[in-house]
Amino acid sequence: MSNQREKILIADDEPSVLLALKTLLREDYELFLTESGEKAWAILQAEEIDLALLDLHLPDLDGLALLTRMREHEMDAEVIMITGDKESVNEAVAAMRLGAYDYLTKPLDAERIEQVVAKAAEKHRLWISNRALRRQVEELTRYEELLGQSEAMREVYRLIEAVAKSDSTILITGESGTGKELVARAIHRRSARREQAFVAMNCSALPAEILENELFGHEKGAFTGALTEKPGCFELADNGTLFFDEIGEMPFELQSKLLRALEERKFRRLGGRKEISVDVRIISATNRDVRAAVREKTLREDLFYRLAVVEVELPPLRERLSDLSLLVENFIKHYSEKSGKKITGIARAAFEILLRHTWPGNVRELRNVIERAVILCVSRQITSADLPKYLLKQESGNVLTLPLGTTVEEAERLLILRTLEAHNNNKTHAAETLGISLKTLHNKLERYRQ
Repeated sequence: MSNQREKILIADDEPSVLLALKTLLREDYELFLTESGEKAWAILQAEEIDLALLDLHLPDLDGLALLTRMREHEMDAEVIMITGDKESVNEAVAAMRLGAYDYLTKPLDAERIEQVVAKAAEKHRLWISNRALRRQVEELTRYEELLGQSEAMREVYRLIEAVAKSDSTILITGESGTGKELVARAIHRRSARREQAFVAMNCSALPAEILENELFGHEKGAFTGALTEKPGCFELADNGTLFFDEIGEMPFELQSKLLRALEERKFRRLGGRKEISVDVRIISATNRDVRAAVREKTLREDLFYRLAVVEVELPPLRERLSDLSLLVENFIKHYSEKSGKKITGIARAAFEILLRHTWPGNVRELRNVIERAVILCVSRQITSADLPKYLLKQESGNVLTLPLGTTVEEAERLLILRTLEAHNNNKTHAAETLGISLKTLHNKLERYRQ
């Protein structure tokens, strides 16, 4: 048992039940007792309740309605339902569907109460512990502006550390929104050129003639409107780092000029005669399949090999979902401070919605979702109501989602109850779907009711 005792709410309209539970649990837990559902709801709003034991048939607000209200407000307390012997399995199924941890039957058995409450408390403690641990290891999961502790991201960190001190050209690949420019900036900051300029240039944003001007600059009078000389990105990045974003979109006719500048580290301004020498570290990035672009003759093969002395591949967010909680907490903190709000985190149900999304827009999409949620949030935690509708629409269907920490026994019980519900409590059909005999299903259901 931890030094700080868990807070347990017990709501039952039978004084004898309240007395029995108080006698059994008061030494190990901090208890809040009431005979009223409405009073129970007031306690839930006023206190940080860890576990709630709720009678299904409270007089003013029954346990099922109270559980529904708790889930609508996305409270994280584990819930144990209390029911009489004659209550149907359908009520237990409904309670489980809404997220109840387990249920107890009257007359109450002291040994089972202690066992179920202890397991529910342990599960809730694990959830709290994991949340605290994520905060404690924050500094261990950052690399410059990059965030993540997955093996895929740690491999990226190792590559950055290995190549940063060299002057080798680097090609960063990955889907849009994965943070390719952040990698480029991290390489620059870890290099010997960190005190010099970092110049970023988007190769897809401009037509060829303007892009050439941006690259190499022009002399006064080089073309109509060139009233003064203008240095290009190569000159601006001298002794520093030049970052070409979306290099795969650079017009083909300009690629040969870029290749010459890379090979010789010399170039001429538009309209100029004098060659200008520069010392520039080149980092490029693309969301395209560069080898396919070479085969399709949209990217010069010799330019590709010049740019890709070292390749760094960024994983999409869907392949490193273990980093999702870190990213979410980081964005919540950033946008809460920016907006002057005191948002402490995200409710479990809302986070599970994020966990099930495939994130085609990657970290950029997640950042936008959290920024929007922080703006709309009116409570201490982001809830499902604060998320965009397109995420909520994906939540339909017969899907059973289990949080990390769920035991095999708990998962089996929830799966059986959810399958029964899907088959309208037809045990024969449910047993067929589950691939077990009808007798086995009856035995398991009987054990759940004990």
